[in-house]
Amino acid sequence: MTGDIRTNLPPFLESLAPDSSVQYTNALFPASDNIPSAHVHWWPCKRVGVSPSTILLFIPGNPGIIDFYHPFLTAIRNQDGSGTLAILSHSHIGHDPAAPASCTPSNYALPFQIQNSLRIFDATRIFFGANTRIVIAGHSVGSWVALQVLKLRAAAVAGVFFLFPTITDIACTPNGRLLSRLFRPPFPCVVSQVARVLHIMPLAILCRLFPHYPISQARVLQSFLLSPSSIFAALTMAHDEMLSIRELDVATLDTYRHQIWFYFAENDDWVDRGKETILHVFRADPDTVKVVHGHRDIPHAFCINHSEELAAECYEWLVSGGFV
Repeated sequence: MTGDIRTNLPPFLESLAPDSSVQYTNALFPASDNIPSAHVHWWPCKRVGVSPSTILLFIPGNPGIIDFYHPFLTAIRNQDGSGTLAILSHSHIGHDPAAPASCTPSNYALPFQIQNSLRIFDATRIFFGANTRIVIAGHSVGSWVALQVLKLRAAAVAGVFFLFPTITDIACTPNGRLLSRLFRPPFPCVVSQVARVLHIMPLAILCRLFPHYPISQARVLQSFLLSPSSIFAALTMAHDEMLSIRELDVATLDTYRHQIWFYFAENDDWVDRGKETILHVFRADPDTVKVVHGHRDIPHAFCINHSEELAAECYEWLVSGGFV
């Protein structure tokens, strides 16, 4: 196995500017098959010079910017006692200001984002081989993308963690009914122009508008709000979510029930009655699926302030599944 000796960066990734203050390597998955490059973070194994026994592949929600999730994924890595867990996360195409923007609206649709996740999954599987297990974790709409990867690559997927999963009837949820009109054309184009106004807004004012955001997360939000193309991509993909995430894929969930874990918020206006719809699939045999009903104070957007709690749960799943 070859790669960047200092970072153990796999050769299918291209390193970006190094940052010694973080545990991961900032990188790009290069453009391929008419798909633009994607921003990725790579956490190598703690044990130097070993090939990972397990790779956790993380797929974000919307907006799909991986910088929101680095406290969560870093916390998972910090708990790894085996030293053989590696983590790879990737942004959605067009969402992340750190990656080159694409001006084609079709590139932001869900089928295109699935292809992006599949190419990263395939490159990981091919390079590391059958001796390395790949566990996928998806947040929100990232769970729906993860479900499609499971369906298409089931033999190579060791497990899937669905975090606050929006995998059925998202347009019928309270937030879907409230916001879906804002996702329809021409609103994404109009709303994205807010970025041009926000260039005059200092970070201090943004922090006052979002007082519960830590400063590091406020900076990520600021970078998103200052990018018209990122806002347009996220809203365009949200419109496709409203149209595409409809009937629950019961067959796939039932077939691979032994390989999946769920984390639900006590109250979640992006999931709502979808929670009961999902759990109904496993009601006849509840022991075959692992479900956590989260604390009422942990919201759908857990990555802002509750990374440690979710990281502890996901690491327990990794241990219980024999992945670390």
